[in-house]
Amino acid sequence: VLSYLKYNFFLSKRYFMKEIIFDFGDFIIDAELNESPTSQALYDQLPIDGVSQIWGDEIYFSTSISMENDEWAKETVELGDIAFWPPGSAICLFFGETPISAPGEIRPASPTNIMGKINGDLDKLKSVSGGAEVKVKKK
Repeated sequence: VLSYLKYNFFLSKRYFMKEIIFDFGDFIIDAELNESPTSQALYDQLPIDGVSQIWGDEIYFSTSISMENDEWAKETVELGDIAFWPPGSAICLFFGETPISAPGEIRPASPTNIMGKINGDLDKLKSVSGGAEVKVKKK
């Protein structure tokens, strides 16, 4: 019975997760969105284009999405998190510390809405320069 419940929980989580792609031209990173309202707003607008900006080990780019902090908002994030930063209407990809991170944490400029996780090689994101174009699309 327990394995049946675990399997059904796994299937239910997979059902809610939406797969997307971040295309930086030279490489593609796969990701999965969670079931948050901000994730749904992004998914509904795909495909979108952006221009990368770099802040420490964070890539962010502005979008036309307008959302306030939701119940998924956090002051610190985890490695590989995809988040939305309401003050800048920006999608953020976290692959390491930001300039205001304390040791052992990853801290955005202000609380961000957690939207999902990057599945690809985070080290590839270190090669992205400010001004690089990014396309986000459904997988």
